[in-house]
Amino acid sequence: MEEIELLSWLTLDAIKKAATITETVGNLQTGPCKSIFCRIEDDYLELYYSDTGANFLRRYENKDEYDNALEKRKAEEGETPFEEDEGYEDAFEDEVKEEISELEDDSEIY
Repeated sequence: MEEIELLSWLTLDAIKKAATITETVGNLQTGPCKSIFCRIEDDYLELYYSDTGANFLRRYENKDEYDNALEKRKAEEGETPFEEDEGYEDAFEDEVKEEISELEDDSEIY
């Protein structure tokens, strides 16, 4: 296993866009971290997002090491059903659309 510490969630998001996502563990809305297990060609990766500590990218040597790390992370953080994540830059997109809709509804009254 190799690990690189990353300062920006945007860097992790850029890698995630190029990857095939296998599983998401944890949730930043309800906990301090989230891991996205993914693959780019023959590289098995874990993208680790944290509110409280370092963010990192881990590359696993093979599928067995990757599967073991996934099971360990699930045991530590609990399982979260996979949902397509829009990424950091679009995190509040639904809230903005809802506010715009409310403003449009209010403007029809006048």
